[in-house]
Amino acid sequence: MVISLELDSETPLYEQLRNQIVIGIATGQLETDEKLPTVRQLAEDLGINTMTVNKAYALLKQEGYIVVDRRHGAKVGTRTAEDPKHAAHLEEQLQLMIAEATIKGVDQPRFQALCSQIFARMTYQH
Repeated sequence: MVISLELDSETPLYEQLRNQIVIGIATGQLETDEKLPTVRQLAEDLGINTMTVNKAYALLKQEGYIVVDRRHGAKVGTRTAEDPKHAAHLEEQLQLMIAEATIKGVDQPRFQALCSQIFARMTYQH
């Protein structure tokens, strides 16, 4: 998986890294139990601070996307069934995205078409 960060983006680097790893997992570019680069190696490869990678990994671990073992490093976690707590969080995020889209002139059919196109690119579907 190729990770590309936008250094001049308003989105923090750790968040960009976290988002790209989540998308990599969902699209199948990163498989369950696949070993991730060490914090030091990934920081070196991307030309960023190790604390930035560490923060992204910590967030991914907290969210259950990766597991970290001191002896074996970080690896992609196991996919899970739908979680009611996550569903509520997702609803909040979607509400905000739909509000933003509405304000910017994106109508419901266009928004739903975009969602369908993106969802189709994800390999993991129930």
